[in-house]
Amino acid sequence: MKAETASPAEAAPSMDLAAIDEVVLMPRLSDTMTEGVIAGWLKNIGDKVSKGDILAEIETDKATMELESYKNGILLYQGASAGEKIQVNDLLAIIAAADFAIADIVAAAKAGGGAAPAAEKPTEKTVTAAPASRPAAPAAEIVNDGRILASPLAKKLAQEKGIDLRYVKGTADNGRIVKSDVEGFTPAAAAPAAARPADAPAAVKPADKPSAPVAPFNPGAGEGYTDHTNSQMRNVIARRLSESKFTSPHFYLKMDIAMDNAMAARVQMNEVSPVKISFNDMVIKASAMALRKHPAVNSSWMGDFIRTYEHVHIGMAVAIPDGLIVPVVRFADQKSLSQISAEAKDLGGKAKNKKLQPNEFTGNTFTISNLGMMDIEEFTAIINPPDSCILAVGKIREEVYRRPDGAFDVRNMMKLTLSCDHRSVDGAVGAAFMQTLKSFLENPVTMLV
Repeated sequence: MKAETASPAEAAPSMDLAAIDEVVLMPRLSDTMTEGVIAGWLKNIGDKVSKGDILAEIETDKATMELESYKNGILLYQGASAGEKIQVNDLLAIIAAADFAIADIVAAAKAGGGAAPAAEKPTEKTVTAAPASRPAAPAAEIVNDGRILASPLAKKLAQEKGIDLRYVKGTADNGRIVKSDVEGFTPAAAAPAAARPADAPAAVKPADKPSAPVAPFNPGAGEGYTDHTNSQMRNVIARRLSESKFTSPHFYLKMDIAMDNAMAARVQMNEVSPVKISFNDMVIKASAMALRKHPAVNSSWMGDFIRTYEHVHIGMAVAIPDGLIVPVVRFADQKSLSQISAEAKDLGGKAKNKKLQPNEFTGNTFTISNLGMMDIEEFTAIINPPDSCILAVGKIREEVYRRPDGAFDVRNMMKLTLSCDHRSVDGAVGAAFMQTLKSFLENPVTMLV
């Protein structure tokens, strides 16, 4: 039996979908997740499913995660197609024997506000106004109007090649686009270049005519814009950071750090360390040890009370194409620089590949955002809830200064900016934390004893 042919039946209002063994509901894969997008199904209706098989890839607000089956049977129903959204705890799939009745389950889900058909995910839309003086190029034929059925691999390959899947004809079942369709796709030929007007002046050599007339301006393309549909992650980032900025009274503390000793110490440590230690690893370690000395900064505003954490979990902001995610180095104050370096590299790689597990991007008590590697000297960051503070790290730069003996010299400086939630962290508390952080970074040997 296929879900498409199942006729809706009158279901008992008291039916509990979660109690039905054959039903798979959309799980909550992160603490902020309210809905998920089906990135792609790895099992089709009618396929045999065993425990541990990957049913689908689910795009959450934090990462794309694989959904494993925890039962055996045949996949009889899919609650949404690839690219569509499903609310948490709505009907995602039914796995049962081939003669299992689906109609009652689907009807019960709809009656309870469950898995109603999700709205189609809008595709990217580009609007461009062509110059009136240049004829428009012949438009390629659109073969996929509306929702596009494509495998995750085909979508990834098309994105890498810059191919619009609306113009690719799928050869798999139901017109689904697969990898070979993208590889064999040939884009439409570009429009011929506009011919030179007959009355345009011919080119002349400078020797023949010293001052040639300036050719009239002819834009290569007209005005236009491109609309990009927000990802789940981008929507959550926008909501959470807006709440943070407009509900948490931010104030900022800036401090210059002399990094000459840190630079020399890093060279020596990397001679014996099994992994390469970065300046960011040193900032993580120094911040964690400073938090241990100033626990009031390692806290959260909870409304009626302030929660001060006994553990130190450092979040590190990582930029990915969909936005920003914060992997967490747990118990950073208790780990060596080599351990922090290895863990940070592993978490950063998982973040960029959207393979982080929920326990790897939750639980932060303090966050660091480093844009120094992108040549940014200083900036202010928005606090990452539920933290009370976030540290913005700029690049290391050379600076001329006057020594006590009156001579001038050059030193390496780095600017740090601490954003604080004034509800839980006072100015003097934040300043004391920054002084301790400065002492650790300017004298790295103090972090090792």
